[in-house]
Amino acid sequence: MARNDDSLHIVDLHVRVAEEGTPVLRGVNLTVRKGEVHALMGPNGSGKSTLAKTLMGHPDYEVTQGEVWFKGHNILELAPEERAKLGLFLAFQYPVEIPGVTVANFLRIAWQSIRGEEISVLGFHRHLQANLKLLRMDPSFALRYLNDGFSGGEKKRCEVLQMAVLQPEVAILDETDSGLDIDALRIVAEGINTLRGPERGFLIITHYQRILRYVSPDFVHIMMEGRIVESGGPDLAERLEERGYDWLREQVNAGVV
Repeated sequence: MARNDDSLHIVDLHVRVAEEGTPVLRGVNLTVRKGEVHALMGPNGSGKSTLAKTLMGHPDYEVTQGEVWFKGHNILELAPEERAKLGLFLAFQYPVEIPGVTVANFLRIAWQSIRGEEISVLGFHRHLQANLKLLRMDPSFALRYLNDGFSGGEKKRCEVLQMAVLQPEVAILDETDSGLDIDALRIVAEGINTLRGPERGFLIITHYQRILRYVSPDFVHIMMEGRIVESGGPDLAERLEERGYDWLREQVNAGVV
């Protein structure tokens, strides 16, 4: 059934690895509305990153059942660039290095591609500088080659900068906290909080609770074996941190959740 609002509706989504045919997602249901921050947690191999990549159209994954609705479109029928133009954004767990292409040039090309319109170098410079200031980033950052020689924290801050410049309506952050020390984590979390607001929904995919100490979610979901087995508020992440995934796995096997 078509959904015509601005929320991201994931409906009974089943996905397998395209080449191997191995099932990964086994009926995921989730709605992310504007202004909401959702955290998706789960042990390694539970399907969290597969969900993120599927939402953006990664060719390694094949949808065998289900729909994903956003702004009146079943986005599973759209190419990745069309999904981005609608307002979806994915921050990668492992951002790619592109030597020879500056951050500023990359972002200007991305902005024009998504908006479908030209912008002058001066006009984009002003837009970029405003967002660098918003995120309290040094202006020289934009002159560096994209992720080339960046630390883990700088790569993740660059992802947040891209989000600020491109202004998506739903941002999917795939383990943005992965590999960050505590100082880098705080800086990245501060950037996310700066961009948080009623015009944007977030799906933060994470293995640990630590980023949620700095970015307070409205909803927490736990994924195991390709499906969401439990949903709740921020206290769910705290209970999970205290008791571990084995506790929840036992609850699932016992039919308690």
